[in-house]
Amino acid sequence: MPFGPGRYDDACTKAREATGGSVVLIVIGGAAGDGFSAQTDGDTLLRLPELLERTAREIRASLNRGKV
Repeated sequence: MPFGPGRYDDACTKAREATGGSVVLIVIGGAAGDGFSAQTDGDTLLRLPELLERTAREIRASLNRGKV
């Protein structure tokens, strides 16, 4: 859920404070299981789905280029 604290909100806060920017933290296989936390403004949150979809496309394209 993008609203309210996530299970990794404390780690996300540390990353946001360390970087001074918006943060989306995705955890895979963490101590509290898989999950995410986001700390950003509303406009960035609205753009997040497209950013994630574009990132997924770039990862897939990179993996496809590496295939024999």
